[in-house]
Amino acid sequence: MDEIEIVVAHRERTTMRVGETFLKVDGEAGRVEREAQVIGLAPVPTPAVLWQKPHVLALTAVPGTPLGTLGGTASTSPAAWAATGAAIRRLHDAPPPPWTGPALDEVREELDRECAWLLENQALPAEIVHRNREIAEAALRPWAPRFVHGDLQIAHVFVEDDAVTGIIDWSEGAAGDAQSDLATLTLGHEERLEDLLAGYGEGADREIIRGWWSLRSLTVARWLLEHGFDPDAPGCEFDVLRARMRED
Repeated sequence: MDEIEIVVAHRERTTMRVGETFLKVDGEAGRVEREAQVIGLAPVPTPAVLWQKPHVLALTAVPGTPLGTLGGTASTSPAAWAATGAAIRRLHDAPPPPWTGPALDEVREELDRECAWLLENQALPAEIVHRNREIAEAALRPWAPRFVHGDLQIAHVFVEDDAVTGIIDWSEGAAGDAQSDLATLTLGHEERLEDLLAGYGEGADREIIRGWWSLRSLTVARWLLEHGFDPDAPGCEFDVLRARMRED
């Protein structure tokens, strides 16, 4: 008999694995419906949708192993990173979903709100928050909407024999800023950016990607703390923000 494995669980959603099937249970019914639609549109390897009902999405497992982990190692080969870059380029060049992610004004408002929270709660020294808020400004510019994953964490890309075998967790898939995907994937693993871009090709802007490293780390910190995760773990978001200070 297959055992039930809780992959991730917090107040917004829970993902369980039973054998080779993953069940995603989401408090927002429309999110799993959109995720199923995005998977159907994405021109890259994805889990297969087995079925979808209100609040629940059933998916197949994907082969391979994760490209790496945030706060952990990313020992996969440069060729695997280049293959990942090529896959992301196919995604970004495809017709995007008919809905958009957060607009520029929404991103700016969220960034200012979360920086204020970090300062008020003394989660980080003020100089780190202020400096990274300055760096994040590079990402706050109009962008051409592209097909983006929206939460392209390093652990969401699976590879085998230097080829991409699956990209998972498409709940934030939308039309958005391509540079944010490149930044999220290399967050905490900035040394792999050039390997990634070797496969991605033209169109990447390193200054904007650097801005997104700061922006994402600043804006997700409160959510992580409130949902039982630790942005101050080695190699995670707070270390990313501290690293920007060492570059000055």
